[in-house]
Amino acid sequence: MPKERPTTRVLAMLELLQDRPGINGRDLAQRLGVDERTVRRYAAHLTELGIPVTAERGRYGGYRLPPTFRLPPLTLTDDEAGTVILGLLANHPDGPPAGSTESALAKINRVLPPAVADRVAALRGTLVFGHHADPGTAPDPRIAMDLAAAARDRRRVGITYRSWRGETSERELAPYGLVFHSGRWYVTGLDSRRAAIRVFRIDRIRALRPAEGARAAPPPPGFDPAAQVTASLGEVSGRHRVEVLLHTTLEQAARRVPPAAAALTQTPEGVVLVTRAERLDTMAGYLAGLGCPLTVRRPAGLRDALARLSDQLAAYAARTREP
Repeated sequence: MPKERPTTRVLAMLELLQDRPGINGRDLAQRLGVDERTVRRYAAHLTELGIPVTAERGRYGGYRLPPTFRLPPLTLTDDEAGTVILGLLANHPDGPPAGSTESALAKINRVLPPAVADRVAALRGTLVFGHHADPGTAPDPRIAMDLAAAARDRRRVGITYRSWRGETSERELAPYGLVFHSGRWYVTGLDSRRAAIRVFRIDRIRALRPAEGARAAPPPPGFDPAAQVTASLGEVSGRHRVEVLLHTTLEQAARRVPPAAAALTQTPEGVVLVTRAERLDTMAGYLAGLGCPLTVRRPAGLRDALARLSDQLAAYAARTREP
């Protein structure tokens, strides 16, 4: 289950105080998954925010809000709402949010203008999760939600994109899906300029506009946006392109190979692992550690590196202890 952030728990505590006046510290701690000392700290934090939480001791004591207290209506601009939504989603590396965060998302969605709520729904419907790391640069929430809506509705868009080299280009894109991977947000889709499926970092998209012409074609059958992002990122790092056939199942391979390390594809012969490596001797050691039979497809130098590793290990095994 994804780990919830302190802010999420504070909001959950506020909701409990409104629903159950007089709830005691032990019950609050149990429901929030913290200790009673942390509950007292959360209560103090709410008080600092101007929310009058009182604590009464004794058998019938507990935490409560004044009977007349009501939270003011939530008022967020479109950009603020998008930023909150992106932040809540990005804080759940193991997949879609649940529990208190899911409740917070639902409440925010209920008070959004219909047009914004629709774009948020598109974002949640098209987003997939790859390998997680600490959050990096957040994208413009308007651009992220517009890309999600275009992916859902099969619409092409024009984008102004700034590459890592600082070069700016105009492109037309048919978005297939959004991916949160290693702390960054990506969109993958058909780039008409290259006539190929490409991956773009959303925080590098400087502008987005509707494209003229027919609706976008759907993605290829079985297309996996997260796998496409992983494979694309692997293409830009390491001198050697590595392709190895693992003689095992996809489920077993996925347990040993993290999404950020390589792309895995099931085939009738086995699981094809594709990645890049700076050093073939390091890659040979990594493959040997997977613990399953394999066949090197490319590069040929990787076979030599595995043979050298095998000879080295055999030499180590042949050593006897010195008297």
